[in-house]
Amino acid sequence: MRKLVLAISMLAFAGSAASADPLQDRQALMKERGKIAAGLSKVVKGETPYEAASVLTALQALQANAEKFDAEALFPAGSDKGDTTAAPKIWQDMAGFKETHDNYLTDVKAAVAAAPADVDALKTQFGTIGKDCGTCHQTYRIKKG
Repeated sequence: MRKLVLAISMLAFAGSAASADPLQDRQALMKERGKIAAGLSKVVKGETPYEAASVLTALQALQANAEKFDAEALFPAGSDKGDTTAAPKIWQDMAGFKETHDNYLTDVKAAVAAAPADVDALKTQFGTIGKDCGTCHQTYRIKKG
């Protein structure tokens, strides 16, 4: 779990420098989010031991990542070209896209505020967060392959 905390710290530092390319910026933000979520997933699955402080640090990193999300800056008109899995629906329904992310942020903040006391509490919270991710991916992401 210490590796998870170290990795999150490094990701947070690396993610703080914006590149002025919305496609690269959003991909970097989502990769960071995915790595944090993957670490929490290992705890939920029992592959990594539950440590309250490390789990809270990971959830806080997830919140910091979500708070960096600015749909208009990351998905401006014309940024739907190139190597992207962003679906056209993002630009057709920007309000719905933002609402989906706002729900995710609300659920991440709730998980941080509740600071899961054990792996069962984390499973419940992470399940909610995962549903938010799934909703966005099913609606606003083009499936690879």
